[in-house]
Amino acid sequence: MLEFIQLLKQRYQALLAQQVDEAGRQRCVQRIDQLHLTEAFIRKGELTQVKNQPVLQIAIIGPTQVGKSSVVNVLLNSDMAGVSPLAGYTVHAQGFCHLVNKADNQSLQRFFGRFQCLEVSALPKHRFDCYALTDVAGHSPYLPACVLWDTPDFDSIDSQTYREGVLRTIALADVVILVVSKEKYADQSVWDMMALLEDLHQPTFICLNKISEGSEDILLRSLQEKWRQVRSDAYPETILLSYQKLGGLPIWPEINRSLLTRLSVNINARKHNQYELSLVQKYSPGWLEPVNEELQALSEWQQLIDGLVKQALQSYQREFLDHPQHYETFQQALAELLTLLEIPGLAGLLTGARKVLVWPIKQLMKYAKKPAHLADTSQEVVLLNRLAEHLLIQLQDNILDNAERTKTGFWSKEFSSLVRSIRVDLLTEFSLAARNYHIEFQRDVEKTAHQLYDKLQEQPVVLNSLRATRVTADAAVIALTLHTGGIGVHDLVIAPAMLTVTSLLTESAIGGFIHKLEMQLKQQQLHHVKQKLFIEHMAKKLLSLPERIPATMHFNISTEQLKAFEQQLAEKHLTEKRHGLRIL
Repeated sequence: MLEFIQLLKQRYQALLAQQVDEAGRQRCVQRIDQLHLTEAFIRKGELTQVKNQPVLQIAIIGPTQVGKSSVVNVLLNSDMAGVSPLAGYTVHAQGFCHLVNKADNQSLQRFFGRFQCLEVSALPKHRFDCYALTDVAGHSPYLPACVLWDTPDFDSIDSQTYREGVLRTIALADVVILVVSKEKYADQSVWDMMALLEDLHQPTFICLNKISEGSEDILLRSLQEKWRQVRSDAYPETILLSYQKLGGLPIWPEINRSLLTRLSVNINARKHNQYELSLVQKYSPGWLEPVNEELQALSEWQQLIDGLVKQALQSYQREFLDHPQHYETFQQALAELLTLLEIPGLAGLLTGARKVLVWPIKQLMKYAKKPAHLADTSQEVVLLNRLAEHLLIQLQDNILDNAERTKTGFWSKEFSSLVRSIRVDLLTEFSLAARNYHIEFQRDVEKTAHQLYDKLQEQPVVLNSLRATRVTADAAVIALTLHTGGIGVHDLVIAPAMLTVTSLLTESAIGGFIHKLEMQLKQQQLHHVKQKLFIEHMAKKLLSLPERIPATMHFNISTEQLKAFEQQLAEKHLTEKRHGLRIL
């Protein structure tokens, strides 16, 4: 699950750089925040499983210039946290180890992952994938043994550059202290963050800093109202911080001296897995929405191409294979057959030196122009090219229609653009492939002719009656003319002599065999046209078009990866449900 969430985060970060509209950018930023937080919260769960009694982690968070670092110093009863009147002074998470040693927090490196742990003095200004841990001397009356974290702001213009570190630290926290001021408490960024953190179920309290005398009641009522607008849990305790005149630090109320110790008792690590599951279940539909749209677009693209190829093949069968006036291939096989027969009166025309009754077809194939001539004059090749062009026209129309009906407008635009860019080349390649197919298929035609010839040898009555007719001689002349390029292959379909030969054969004793061979030839043609032309030279090229879209513009997450994540989520849900029943 963690690996999939990391993958999603990487994809969203890549997409963010490509977003041009503000709404798209905000949507990406929001989901990246959710993924950062969820990933870190899952890592926190792993951390608690490794250590039976992990060190208590307390995070101080808030918008810019509300005095977060000052509150850290108050709680530490020291001045270890650097403070500055300049906005954005703190850009790294800094942990202060109170009554615990840095050595007790070595497991934090695993939690922070690629973030590097450095001394405070070594933290670079322009590198944000690092954090600091510092041992605290002495004892504070306000803190139990813990690591107290000072975090950067989450609302400034520059905060996006170091926001991941903020969210990681917040997810690590067992207790969260929200620091706001009278100038900042109503900022939308504050309440967006608090809404985001609700599902972490962290004990929380609010420090209202920099208040002026007499404004307390109004501010508290407003805070409560803001909380109820974004959160469903109870409004937390709120501490009002006023400043000392000397030193400029807030004064921590004595009545709240043990507040953090008391809140730490409410931490329930055993429910972390349950909270983790709820967090993923809440946000995953939003994360996966564009992923599902992308997979849907790719599925529709494949279905569209498969459907158009199927339509093209149906048209090919209807307008050629099953069309009595257009289907020329079997007539060509009969023409090849006639060149294998001894036809009375044609010996001088065919060859003056014939010594045997069979004239092997391979001798005729020595005419170099024959295959090219047959392809150039074939109605089949003309039809195939027309079907390919019609397929691309229908494809463009369907893309535009899908763009209007579905949410996959981005994909429709990309597909349309890619189809236009390859259209000419694709049709040119298809035309050449159709011509080559027709030439290569002559071997199947010749094979059919030899099968007919062999069958006729078994039927001497049919063979002799065929040789005895004058029509056969006329048809043989047509066949020879075809071989020498005098007529086109389609002329065989309408030549009366060839039609008569066809009738003689089909009505003879081998009529059933003739019909069987014709059906076999059609099946072979359909298979070749489907595989070698419409799949190899059309469907595969069109289906590969999504691969040309830059990787930074889509998620490129497979259906298998998505199903694996959903399966892990379902298994985790069942596990937590069983655990819940056991507790009951």
